[in-house]
Amino acid sequence: MEEVPHDCPGTGSAQAGRGASCQGCPNQRLCASGAGAAPDPAIEEIKEKMKSVKHKILVLSGKGGVGKSTFSAHLAHGLAEDENTQVALLDIDICGPSIPKIMGLEGEQVHQSGSGWSPVFLEDNLGVMSVGFLLSSPDDAVIWRGPKKNGMIKQFLRDVDWGEVDYLIVDTPPGTSDEHLSAVQYLAAAHIDGAVIITTPQEVSLQDVRKEISFCRKVKLPVLGVVENMSSFVCPRCQKESQIFPPTTGGAEVMCQDLQVPLLGRVPLDPRIGTPLESSGQSRKEMRARVLAGWREAGQVLETPSEESRTFVACVSRRERTASVPETQEDVEDTSSTSVPPD
Repeated sequence: MEEVPHDCPGTGSAQAGRGASCQGCPNQRLCASGAGAAPDPAIEEIKEKMKSVKHKILVLSGKGGVGKSTFSAHLAHGLAEDENTQVALLDIDICGPSIPKIMGLEGEQVHQSGSGWSPVFLEDNLGVMSVGFLLSSPDDAVIWRGPKKNGMIKQFLRDVDWGEVDYLIVDTPPGTSDEHLSAVQYLAAAHIDGAVIITTPQEVSLQDVRKEISFCRKVKLPVLGVVENMSSFVCPRCQKESQIFPPTTGGAEVMCQDLQVPLLGRVPLDPRIGTPLESSGQSRKEMRARVLAGWREAGQVLETPSEESRTFVACVSRRERTASVPETQEDVEDTSSTSVPPD
């Protein structure tokens, strides 16, 4: 299928399907008919499905490799430490799903029931869903265009039987593209509590995080705050602190002051945080215990200890529900091939 023109007027425009840039577009007839401007019926279906989910939090980052998925996993573990709290972790990084590996769930499969797809449960109160569970091999590449990705995210939000959930943590890919727009727009009517944005101290990461904050403001997505990951490294032998990623422009603290967003905390570059997630041959119970222990131990070297998950709980509880978000555009048909079943 041909690519949609970069100067597309959009399906909601009076020029949709009629402008000069529409000539030759594979969706020209659909746009000109006005059908593309109609609200996606999935929005209301997702709104109904999400009535059983109390709080919805997106974890975002402008830059890849800043530890966003690792942090999402730790946040889910931290919230689920209370056995009375039901937590769901949704991985919408379609092309790079790392949550199955991080959560120790590689090789698990999604099962279909009368009420929809069943999440893979790490614990009785911690369910996980990812496109990684639908791949025949973790090495399989998902080669999809935007509409196909949007369709999968729609299925995750509409067709997964989450049940009664206190916190839905949505782990996203880097950037401000299709996956982010889909998540925000499909959850618009269900209300998103806000986004937690992950960065590292150096300017090359901060410049992309500023774009991420700009994106949140444009789509009326509240920013709960920023977490500075890999903030510093403390040698386990000499206890000397080093800046592996020097904050040449002041790091997340100065950026948050400039943009008037909360700095929720700093997470060190510490092997006790990542090692439990990479270890093999351990039971799920052992992994969870090591994750939580490493998180607490690593937090002891910081001025702001490992209270991030509790901070988020407080932020979400106080946060007013967000206002309306622009409606999603209707998904268009895509014939891209993939090894993952579409619907």
